[in-house]
Amino acid sequence: MNHTVQTFFSPVNSGQPPNYEILKEEHEVAVLGAPHNPAPPTSTVIHIRSETSVPDHVVWSLFNTLFMNPCCLGFIAFAYSVKSRDRKMVGDLTGAQAYASTAKCLNIWALILCIFMTILLIVIPVLILQAYQ
Repeated sequence: MNHTVQTFFSPVNSGQPPNYEILKEEHEVAVLGAPHNPAPPTSTVIHIRSETSVPDHVVWSLFNTLFMNPCCLGFIAFAYSVKSRDRKMVGDLTGAQAYASTAKCLNIWALILCIFMTILLIVIPVLILQAYQ
């Protein structure tokens, strides 16, 4: 009868700690044996499409709602932005793009009207002050 001696610990003079993960695997193979699964291992591949990144303009709409809200265009743009985000979460990319396009258009108009109103609020008082001097 041939007995072989396996040491589970590395020698003391090697200076390296024992690798317990390898020891655990060796122990499991020795006690349980090799796996008996004849089927090859399978893997799962998840394909992520790049067209899922539809901008919904929520931050821009919120900014227009809070700071520049002429004719309530910022609030309406915010509503369309939220609808766009909801459509994107459901998976309806065409609907999300349509709502996002409407929100973007409303945000642009809100920005243009706010800039125009700001310029008028600066220019008109200056002209009135110059007229009275």
